[in-house]
Amino acid sequence: MRAKTVLPAVAMTAVSMVLTLAVVVMWLGTAVPWPVALVVGLGIDGGWLATLAYERRLAAQGDHNRAVTAVGWSFGILAAGVLVAHALTAEESAGAWLAVAWLPIAAKALWLVHAMWERTALTPVALDAIRGIQQEARDEAAVARARLRAEAATEETRLTAVTEAGARVARVQARTAQALSSAWSTLETARAGEETGRALTSVTARVTPGVTPRWELPVWGPSEPLAARSLESAPALTDEALDVIVDEIRTSETPALSYREMAARFRAAGHAASEMRLRAAWKRVVA
Repeated sequence: MRAKTVLPAVAMTAVSMVLTLAVVVMWLGTAVPWPVALVVGLGIDGGWLATLAYERRLAAQGDHNRAVTAVGWSFGILAAGVLVAHALTAEESAGAWLAVAWLPIAAKALWLVHAMWERTALTPVALDAIRGIQQEARDEAAVARARLRAEAATEETRLTAVTEAGARVARVQARTAQALSSAWSTLETARAGEETGRALTSVTARVTPGVTPRWELPVWGPSEPLAARSLESAPALTDEALDVIVDEIRTSETPALSYREMAARFRAAGHAASEMRLRAAWKRVVA
């Protein structure tokens, strides 16, 4: 992975240095002796290469120096300036020389990209951990989406079933109301008819001479509940009378009846008394 960024930077640096040295020798060789032009070219390339090496050493130590970086960019701009000046003064192929004048700046930019890659590079263990976390997050998201879709489908099914059941109940109620309405209309027609009204009156109420009661329709609606009847609607017996009745029933057979048999015959004879009073009377009689 490191070679993907360092190899292009090395290649671009080598090409730009060779090109800068060749341009300086050809350009200045006509004005000064060629050894002097060679020294100038090597000075530019050497200064650039020295600052680059020092920057790489600082980067390997986890450090950074802005002054060294500024000097390195200055040498790169100087080399690019030499190439641009040569391209502008060249009589032939000026466009071609100008097209390659950006190579020193491009080489510095590639080394900058490589340094950024080194500062952000992770070990294979860390990358595997990150991939595992990302995969786990994707799995949880997929499970959550599936759960939401299943719950939505279930709720939709439930609402559909409830709606259909309500519709069936409404249809049954409508048919029942229609049948009741039809029956009520039939009763009203029978009540309004002269012959049918007289016939129904004769069977629903006793005919009194000179009085013809009118047959009324049955009530269709809520009815009031009947009042609860009292368990002892008959007049309550006194203790003396209750003792006499209990003694007569108990001794009506030989041997004497038990309390349960006496109580059953007491109530079968139509007498009324609470269980507490009846048991108290039994104890008084037996004592």
